[in-house]
Amino acid sequence: MPPTLTLRRPFDAHLHLRDGKVLQAVLGETSRDFAQAIVMPNLVPPIVTWRQAEDYRARIVEAVPRGDRFKPLMTLYLTERTDPDDVAAAHASGLVKAVKLYPAGATTNSSSGVRHLERAMPVLERMAEIGSPLCIHGEVTAAEIDIFDREAVFVETILDPLRRRLPDLKVTMEHVTTADCVDYIKEAPAKLAGSITPHHLIINRNAILAGGIKPHYYCLPVAKRERHRLALRAAATSGDSRFFLGTDSAPHVDSMKECACGCAGVFNATNTLSCLAHVFEQEDALEKLEAFASLHASAWYGVPPADETVTLMRQVDPIGQPGKIETGEGPITLFDPMFPLHWAVQR
Repeated sequence: MPPTLTLRRPFDAHLHLRDGKVLQAVLGETSRDFAQAIVMPNLVPPIVTWRQAEDYRARIVEAVPRGDRFKPLMTLYLTERTDPDDVAAAHASGLVKAVKLYPAGATTNSSSGVRHLERAMPVLERMAEIGSPLCIHGEVTAAEIDIFDREAVFVETILDPLRRRLPDLKVTMEHVTTADCVDYIKEAPAKLAGSITPHHLIINRNAILAGGIKPHYYCLPVAKRERHRLALRAAATSGDSRFFLGTDSAPHVDSMKECACGCAGVFNATNTLSCLAHVFEQEDALEKLEAFASLHASAWYGVPPADETVTLMRQVDPIGQPGKIETGEGPITLFDPMFPLHWAVQR
């Protein structure tokens, strides 16, 4: 009998679904395996109010393929003009689970983000009072800071002062990519956690740059040196509840990736569970995969874990997977881990 692994249906703590035709094409790649997900608000225009989040959620629910049971958990996009009362009402409604801080210019559709953190402080102070989590894209954007150092500099110059000023603010450092950030989270006394993507557990910066530029491995924060990847794997497979899965699955059609100025983002929703099983098997930690993928994030965001389960079976032959997902706006390339995958989700 082939080895099998059964877990609660996972919780994706960081998911991009976009809108329109792309939403309709990619949503099923998540909803067939995942029970719920924290959905990012960086649309054009961004989701900045409770009512906009409500409308976006309705569009997502309408697009869920028939037969799938999937719950989108919404976020608001923090700007320097965000109304603290609207954030408080959104939080009280239960529909909005977090507010997302994008430093202006840090990543895709972040131009409306925060340039001067002091101007957003009334919102952050209210969030600390009411217990609303702040999700952070943790990179500085100053041109003089090397792109490979931007997360570590953010932790030192922005995150640490913010947490000292607002110790009751609950903070998620999303898509952690450095040993520096892993260590900072481990040393924090409370109110701090980090999400980790499957691709940052698998690739380092050589995947993007060695042997030619490979745009489908380019994401932000960018993959770092091998020592950082190994630190992420150790954190993810440790069983520490402060680290959990956030796929940061970020679909862009190929024409927006394979060009002179390609967009940042890795689309990995389709094969995330197979990739994670491979990584956790390599680390001799398969028994800890359910906690990382299904339990830690749900506890952090105060959401009950799924009642249903998903089962993976280890096959002798590599599983088949599509190279691309077709949308009404063009194809989207699926993340290729560069090794065969043998853990197949049983559907």
